[in-house]
Amino acid sequence: MSLTLTSSAASKLSELLQEENNPQTKLRIFVSGGGCSGFKYGFTFDDTQEEADTLIESHGAKVLIDPTSLNYLAGAEVDYVEDLSGAQFVIRNPNAASSCGCGQSFTPNTMGGCANA
Repeated sequence: MSLTLTSSAASKLSELLQEENNPQTKLRIFVSGGGCSGFKYGFTFDDTQEEADTLIESHGAKVLIDPTSLNYLAGAEVDYVEDLSGAQFVIRNPNAASSCGCGQSFTPNTMGGCANA
C-alpha cells in the first residue's frame, strides 16, 4: 500500500511545482527522528530521483519517498487544508499510534508495519 494525495493536495502541489519552473522537480516527503512525538514529517523539493525512491503521481503532481520513510508512510494520505490556523499539508497516517498537537510529529505504531524500519 502506497501513500495517496487528495485532489486538494495534488492541486496545491502542482501549483507549487510550476512556480519552481523546473519539470524535474518533485516534492520529497520523508520521515526523520525528532519532533515532540519521536518522528517528524519533512517536505522538500528535489530534482533528483534516487534508484530506490518510490515515485507517486496523482492528479499531475509527483512525490518522491525513500524506502525507509515509505515504511512509516504506507497507507497514509496527504491533504492540503486551509483553516483558521493557516494553510498546510497534513498527513493522515494509519501507522501513527499518536501524534502531537501540531500534526507534524508522530509516534509509530510498533504493532504495524513500522516495527522493522
